[in-house]
Amino acid sequence: MNGLDVRVRRIYSDPEPGDGTRVLVDRLWPRGMSRDRAHLDEWCRAVAPSPDLRRWYAHDPARFDEFARRYRRELESGEQQEALDRLHALAARGPLTLLTATGEAGISGAEVLRRLLDGGRRPRPRSAAPTAAGEDPTREDQS
Repeated sequence: MNGLDVRVRRIYSDPEPGDGTRVLVDRLWPRGMSRDRAHLDEWCRAVAPSPDLRRWYAHDPARFDEFARRYRRELESGEQQEALDRLHALAARGPLTLLTATGEAGISGAEVLRRLLDGGRRPRPRSAAPTAAGEDPTREDQS
């Protein structure tokens, strides 16, 4: 444990005093949620899984481990890596609550982020990660 206080909550739940910085980490705005009711400090949609990966996963619990692996790979470069760095900086300053609209927060992209941040593990830069060029996150047969 690295001392960071990172938690995952549904955006539809009422804020709690210990939430600290509240950041929505979904790419799409939650249905039926007004900006006032959300009590957000930030909306970090850049850190969300790609649309292709999100569609492939479809919140199927049997696919969560593979989803998490593919999502961590996405977080290794570009705008997603910069957004993850931003979340890490926020968590280093105090409690961080990652908000998601999904019904099962424990098998969400927000949970993958929490595990990365809470465990102190940060993705390697893409140049250091051995991957095949042109990988498709929707293909199941990739290692």
